[in-house]
Amino acid sequence: MSKIVNIDWKPNKKSNEPVYKQIVNYMNKKVASGDWAIGNKLPAQRELAKAFNVNRSTVVMAIEELKSYGILEGLAGSGTVVAENTWSILMSSNETNWGSHLESGYFMESLPTIQTINEYEFVDKIRRLGTGEMSPKLFPKEYFNNALRKLSGEISSLNYLEPLGLESLRETIAKRMRSIGINANPKNVLITAGSLQALQLISICMLKKESTVYCEVPSYINSLRVFQSAGMRMKGINMDGEGIQYWNMKEENTNYDSVLYTIPTNHNPTGTTMSLNRRKELYSYCKANRIPIIEDDAYGELTFDKASPNTIKSIDESGMILYLGTVSKSFAPGLRIGWVVGPESVIERLGDVKMNVDYGASSISQLIINELFVNGDYDKFIVENKSRLRRRRDIMLNAMDKYFTEIGRWNIPEGGYYVWTELKDKISMEALFKNALSKKILLNPGYIYDIRNKNKFIRMSYIYLDEDEIEVAVKDLSIIIKEMKKS
Repeated sequence: MSKIVNIDWKPNKKSNEPVYKQIVNYMNKKVASGDWAIGNKLPAQRELAKAFNVNRSTVVMAIEELKSYGILEGLAGSGTVVAENTWSILMSSNETNWGSHLESGYFMESLPTIQTINEYEFVDKIRRLGTGEMSPKLFPKEYFNNALRKLSGEISSLNYLEPLGLESLRETIAKRMRSIGINANPKNVLITAGSLQALQLISICMLKKESTVYCEVPSYINSLRVFQSAGMRMKGINMDGEGIQYWNMKEENTNYDSVLYTIPTNHNPTGTTMSLNRRKELYSYCKANRIPIIEDDAYGELTFDKASPNTIKSIDESGMILYLGTVSKSFAPGLRIGWVVGPESVIERLGDVKMNVDYGASSISQLIINELFVNGDYDKFIVENKSRLRRRRDIMLNAMDKYFTEIGRWNIPEGGYYVWTELKDKISMEALFKNALSKKILLNPGYIYDIRNKNKFIRMSYIYLDEDEIEVAVKDLSIIIKEMKKS
């Protein structure tokens, strides 16, 4: 049975704008934002007239105008239904086969390297020079224990939570979103087990096979294979100092089956932060070409010396952007808490699928994060930890100046975890990976993010090693590279 939309608004009869036009604009906004999905049914005209407190003829006039735009349509026996909106087009055309998705596996070309990385990250005395995980020594133990003590006397149950996640946490996140310019209420928020699960949910229930996923190149998403495993085609778009070169997205699809995945702030792996002007241009381009955007803001809170540019989602007036947030990079990955912010219809769909996948993210983790948000300890830690990260970055950059000047060039990140390093001379990255591992240095070679430049890049990370270990590891790696160049 089609869902009947909820009417939560009345026209202003004192306005100079005709009442029927106000109704047209209201309905158009609800559809354009994605809150009303394709197939949603409008109440009967008599009920609409009562809800709007207008004559039935006014309702008929508004509906007929919206039908002429193709936004609404009348179906025999079903009344008036929503005919079109951007995200719903993707959802309604879904052809994902759950069985084939589960059988496809998610490690592809980079399987051996990624498996080795996953294995050796837990080996004793390995120097993790490429990892994207914060050092245990940076864990905010005091703040975490404060939250546990507070909750220990209040928790009376750890039963399953509602499909979208803990309501108080969603309210808190919605408030935090509004503080950075993103218009959201709890119904616009889905709690997930980290950003990766959000991407998995999107890939299996919102994108059809053979749709195109645009992304920056290089990109973290290329190391995951989550979209490819669900049958999507990845198309990398080059970057410059301001971010993705959106004008190179040549939209050739006529069925609106493309989406853009982007990490605009403290990009992984390059560390680039997209300029505000580029964000506005990118949004305008995607809106004009009806390319929905997945904005991953995992590192958005980790800009060191200045405020990060406004999120792309904060300028979204059309419901075209799904915003991904997480505490995995800013606080603790083991809590496995992230969130998606988007139109109500999309969030409801993702929440329904999530319940089929895991019946909800950890209840205790959601309670802990909500307490940390509410009592202010999370934000205190972010401020304190950014100074630590900045110091670690500077230690690595100083070491690079000492030992890498002859062999490479690199960016100077304004935040996040990584120094994206390009070697001046090509060498076998597979061989470098193995040689470094023999010296107990674990690298993230660039080819897992961009196969096109297979033998040139390394993602260097200053987040895991102790401060006094960073320079030694950089020095030892430079020696390995120089010896390989001689041979």
